Amino acid sequence: MPQGKIRKLVDKGFGFIEGERGDMFFHHSEVRGTTFESLRVGQTVKYEVGEGKKGPCATSIEVLD
Repeated sequence: MPQGKIRKLVDKGFGFIEGERGDMFFHHSEVRGTTFESLRVGQTVKYEVGEGKKGPCATSIEVLD
């Protein structure tokens, strides 16, 4: 399972993870074990890679720290 750090959070309910495969888009509905509102830039997360409307995206995101 790839790991990365949250690079950017957008108030509209999505963000980007800087990870092993470059920047990955994620939607708030893919966050597991916590809420989107509690996420912080710089947190380490693990995730799976899925396919979104515009290409690869992060799914099943879990905070590690």
